[in-house]
Amino acid sequence: MLDPHRWDPDVVTRPTPREAARDLALRVLAPAVLWGAVVVGLGLLLGGSLSGVADAEDGVNRWFVDQRTAALDSLTAFASHVGNTGAIIAVCLVVVAAVWWRTRRWWYAVVPGVALGAQVMVFLASSSLVGRSRPDVPKLDHAPPTSSFPSGHSGASTALYVTLALMAQRIERTWLRVSLTVVLLLVPLFVMTSRLYRGMHHPTDVLVGCANGVLCALLGWYWLRPTRERAPQEPQEPQIVEGRR
Repeated sequence: MLDPHRWDPDVVTRPTPREAARDLALRVLAPAVLWGAVVVGLGLLLGGSLSGVADAEDGVNRWFVDQRTAALDSLTAFASHVGNTGAIIAVCLVVVAAVWWRTRRWWYAVVPGVALGAQVMVFLASSSLVGRSRPDVPKLDHAPPTSSFPSGHSGASTALYVTLALMAQRIERTWLRVSLTVVLLLVPLFVMTSRLYRGMHHPTDVLVGCANGVLCALLGWYWLRPTRERAPQEPQEPQIVEGRR
């Protein structure tokens, strides 16, 4: 069950370097490797026994091409830029620095970086091993060197902004917390739609990219084991037993 209070100050205390390294390996890297194998397997199936799915997806991509207008071209260009590598890294670094400065708790501040790093690891492995071609429609962006499966823009934006939405749950004012959460969750949807509109990905590329981002956001959110602070015990006074000297 998702715990929005996972990182409250009285739940997770300062970890030792050994504890941090252990939990990063066991709670993030190991699950990400297993998940990456699943993503690669799914991608290979889409290029093999499930190749018929591409025929149905082509209709979706052509529908988006038919909806293109000058205004939507500009809007989706901005959305696509929001999800590119430079923008994602910049936002992540700013958030990590700000949270670190505000809380003085580096193990909480690095949560977005942990989530994003796990997402990148899975994306690069699957993209290089699967090698799926991009949709056969006119494209509005230059194709990056990585393959179409899964969508890196979708995965990165989902991993980052879902993590930020989780961090936003600590905001005390209800209206601000709810408003910010909705905006943050809409950002990756905006990015995913733009990648379909601009002809850069098949629908399954975007869906798997989104799933990759969500899972990696959860891995980042739970990357460290909780260690609650214990109040120091007061020394007990020696008991005096009557009749003994």
